[in-house]
Formats: sequence, C-alpha cells, structure tokens
Amino acid sequence: MTTPEFLMVFGRGLIGGLFVVAGIRHFFILPAVAAPMAARGIPRAGEVLIAGSIFETVAGLMVIFGFYAGWAALGLAGFTLVASWIMLDFWNKQGFAREGAINGWIANTGVVGGLLIVAAEGF
Repeated sequence: MTTPEFLMVFGRGLIGGLFVVAGIRHFFILPAVAAPMAARGIPRAGEVLIAGSIFETVAGLMVIFGFYAGWAALGLAGFTLVASWIMLDFWNKQGFAREGAINGWIANTGVVGGLLIVAAEGF
C-alpha cells in the first residue's frame, strides 16, 4: 500500500467513524437530542432522529469500507449541512450559545470539506 492509499484509508476511517459513533450514540441519548429538535419545530422529532441516526451510521460504515464511498460521503455532507442549519442556528442566539454554535458551524464546515474530498476520490 502506498502512502497516499494509506492516508485515504486512514482518513476514511476517521471521518466515517465520526458518523458511526455519533449515530450509535444518539440511540443512547434519544430524549436529550430529540427535545431540542422538537423545540425547533421538527415534526416527529424522535422518528426523524432515529432515521437520521441510522442513515449516518450506515453511510459512515460505507465510507469506512469504501462501499459506494463517494455517494455515502455526499449524503453525509448534505446531512451535515442540514443538521447544522437546524441545530446550530447561531443567528438566533446570543452570548456563549452563539459562540458555541458558530464554533460548531466552523467544525462542521471542515467535516464537509473532508467528505467532499472522500467523494472526489470515491467516484
């Protein structure tokens, strides 16, 4: 395995693993995550959360194992942008909450960038 190949496999493991861990973790904290979603007007927040968690877990595994990794990465990029728009609405916040949401957006922008690199390599 060449160094670039190793780096791509390792990177796919890290970025895919992020979504696998997050997706599985949501099942252990469903009420704590669904409540803010419902407060933001998401109908059937619990069911939406379960569907999203299944998607991010499966798509994360697809990225890790290179199974349609390009499509999975694009799906996760879209998922991340939509989830950020809904959950990290810094434009509606003040003080520390605003700063935390902005930091979340910055981090998620980097994650989307990494997913786009995976997508570019996955097609």
